[in-house]
Amino acid sequence: MVTRTYQSRLPPPSRRRQPPTPGQLARRRLLVMVAKRLLPVAAVALLATIALWPEIESNTERGRVAFRRIAEVRPDALHIVEPRYQGVDEQNRPYTVTADSALQAGHQELVQLRRPRADLLLNDGGWIYLESRDGQYDRPRNLLDLAGRVTIHHDDGTQFVTERAALDIAGGNAEGDVPVAAQGPFGTLTAEGFRLRDRGQVVVFTGRSRVVLEGSE
Repeated sequence: MVTRTYQSRLPPPSRRRQPPTPGQLARRRLLVMVAKRLLPVAAVALLATIALWPEIESNTERGRVAFRRIAEVRPDALHIVEPRYQGVDEQNRPYTVTADSALQAGHQELVQLRRPRADLLLNDGGWIYLESRDGQYDRPRNLLDLAGRVTIHHDDGTQFVTERAALDIAGGNAEGDVPVAAQGPFGTLTAEGFRLRDRGQVVVFTGRSRVVLEGSE
């Protein structure tokens, strides 16, 4: 009897493997250590993002709305602190209009004034000074509407106090149709209105009037 012995032959490896170097082993250990620390943190961050995503999306949408509203805002008013307007009237007499503040909306010619004051010079060197709590100045027409304790001072010592008055700066005239009280060297006077012409050279009181004259010695 003949016995044949067969030896199994394995195919040679496709490529020759090299054992890792100490440096490569150290890098692998470092990567494993970093991965162990970062993966839990990344997982927690992912869960938090998923839980808070509806709120984040809502805040983002509100931010878009707020941005759109701000983008639609356009400068439509000019605010000036302590404005000063100067000029001359029809007879070349100088005048000055000042205020604590002025507000001009859009392209309107009207200027809203806070605590306006007007100083008018007379031909003889005298002056008239007007002041009030609020006012509206029409610059092209040189018209000044005063409201709120309107006070008119004349350099001769006469003073008018009323609640509303309209001043024509170019013509040097002023008038009012609400009660007015006046006092000066002549005495005291109350009336339902007044008309001031030629920068105070002529004063007419309208409606029912009452005058108390000062006696002279």
